[in-house]
Amino acid sequence: MILMDDWSDLSEFQQPEPVDDDRLHAWRLSRLREKLLENDAAMCMLVSPISLRYAVDYRDYPLFQSHMPQAYVFLSANGPTVIHGVMAGVTWADETRPGRPISFFDGADVLSEYAKQLASDVVDYLAQIGTDNRRVAIEYVNPSITRALQGRGLEVIDGVLVSEPARVIKSQDEINCIRWSVAVAEHGIAQLKQAIQPGVSELQLWGLLNYTNLANNGDWHEGRMLASGPRINPWLQEASPRRIESGDLVGLDTDMVGPRGYFADISRTFHCGPARPTARQRELYQLALEEISHNLKLIRPGITLKDFQQRAYVPAEELQPNAYPCVIHGVGMSDEYPQVKPAFRGPNPYDGVIEKDMVICVESYMGAPGERDGIKLEQQVRVTESGYELMSHFPLEESLLGG
Repeated sequence: MILMDDWSDLSEFQQPEPVDDDRLHAWRLSRLREKLLENDAAMCMLVSPISLRYAVDYRDYPLFQSHMPQAYVFLSANGPTVIHGVMAGVTWADETRPGRPISFFDGADVLSEYAKQLASDVVDYLAQIGTDNRRVAIEYVNPSITRALQGRGLEVIDGVLVSEPARVIKSQDEINCIRWSVAVAEHGIAQLKQAIQPGVSELQLWGLLNYTNLANNGDWHEGRMLASGPRINPWLQEASPRRIESGDLVGLDTDMVGPRGYFADISRTFHCGPARPTARQRELYQLALEEISHNLKLIRPGITLKDFQQRAYVPAEELQPNAYPCVIHGVGMSDEYPQVKPAFRGPNPYDGVIEKDMVICVESYMGAPGERDGIKLEQQVRVTESGYELMSHFPLEESLLGG
């Protein structure tokens, strides 16, 4: 079956826009170092698989790393980037060194002793780069590491204050990476849509999207977000063995970490024939499209998150309980800052400003509690000087647009 596959490799049909690896790496390091300086930190220890990919292009065993970390990177404003504890593979780090156990799997009940060894490594690194700054940023680690660092006279701040804001603004190379990831996702969506018919299961449909991502050297999906029929409402139910029936709606959200580690986050809802869509299915689709269209018009550099929330589309009261958790959110190598929650759920947890060269996803889910159907739509855009550029282009569902 795989040997007869003549469709999955997207490069056979189109080519990605060019990406300069050296320039891409230099940009990402400059962003991280800028945030280090803004936080007056001498160095940052990066642990998240997303941060490791961003900083030194380390991509091995990312899901393992997310819950059982072994690799970590020391990064400073002027010194070498040093990766510790790599399993295998190639990275863009300047040096590779052995790592200390930082997970229970490796350190068990003596993690605190290994933390002291790690603290000594940090002190040695600070000496190596010739700084007397004792403020260090540490990302996603055990409290024993924080205590060990403090025991050596270091001030510890959250590493996410460096790693997360760094990723917010995209270079042209990153935009080109994202375009290709979106193209791969939409290539998979096309195969998935074509396979929708009575009798096929949600998992079989989802497998087509996952297969397409892997066949194009992509990484993983954050969730298996595909649901049909009575499982489409409420949203956020993952794919199941349920088999599609005539008249069902089939909704999906790619949540895809694709080629080069960049994110494609696109949602569509399709209709399974031969039954015709109901009036309510078409009505819900139109409402979701109205929300997307309204909120797209708000996207521009300079608008605050607070202002966006106040001006965002407000669905009818009956639809609010099941509405999507946010109206917009950022993406890069994953879902990321910023996000804006619906105003009817209270104030946004933080304020901020939409900036040029952010990549933003605009979300909608329409489905009232207790009813069978619901519609999920989502568009991915780049923020431009005067508004936005649409990055997701997969067509809307014609049968649900009709009157």
